[in-house]
Amino acid sequence: MNRLFVVNKPIFRSSNGYMGHIKRKYNTKKVGFSGTLDPFATGCLIVATGQYPKLFQYLKKTPKAYTATLWLGANSQSLDIENVDAIEKVKEFSINEIYQALESLKGELTYYPPKFSAKKVNGKRAYELARAGEEVRLKKITSTIYDIHLVRYNHPFIHFEAVVSEGTYIRSLGAIIADTLGVNATLSSLKRDYEGAFSFENEKALDPLKYLKIPQNIYTGEPEFLELGKKLYIDYFENKEDGEYWVETKNFFSVIEIRDKEIKYKLNRVHKFIEHIKG
Repeated sequence: MNRLFVVNKPIFRSSNGYMGHIKRKYNTKKVGFSGTLDPFATGCLIVATGQYPKLFQYLKKTPKAYTATLWLGANSQSLDIENVDAIEKVKEFSINEIYQALESLKGELTYYPPKFSAKKVNGKRAYELARAGEEVRLKKITSTIYDIHLVRYNHPFIHFEAVVSEGTYIRSLGAIIADTLGVNATLSSLKRDYEGAFSFENEKALDPLKYLKIPQNIYTGEPEFLELGKKLYIDYFENKEDGEYWVETKNFFSVIEIRDKEIKYKLNRVHKFIEHIKG
């Protein structure tokens, strides 16, 4: 069964581990997810079954919005509450100091990802090396912080919301805020509110064609050619410009690429959304 939906990942469950629950719940062996959430994080996680995980690269998944709490005075190598090794009292800051620390992050931001992350170093995940006590050297990355603002500050906790580009590490944002204030701090909670056009709606089944970031193209040739993966010709497409498009027949849709008048299949013969699937 092909199904695209959003789950509300619970706390202290890995994104991959939670897929075991999803497989049992929907009685399927093929399950994929997009946009890994840390075990201590909760919220919006895009899930697909059957053929639909192949669509992840074409979905509207950005910007992403998070609600987070930064615990001032707590120290953690992983920058979250799973590895807190020290807690100290720190001075209370003014609202203006907190506001300025958050404001300084807006725009393009270049920083180091957390050592406890899924980034690969010499073929191994960074968190595997970090947990083994090995030195982890990660390259800087650049993210766009579209918006970040203070929700409330009840010392020693800063509650903030951030809207960011794909691949942004909110734990690193917390670390930068802490450095700006001159204290140790770690995230004590993190929730992803939405990813682009996706938000949690009780695991309702979604029509993927409504969430694709590539445009539709109209194919005027014989549907069987498209469904059987036969060679397609530019004359049978309304839009003949170079680019990636989705095209449909009655029961299937495909993703194609037009390049120099030639047609290449990216995905072919994917079953269309079935309206009677229960959400």
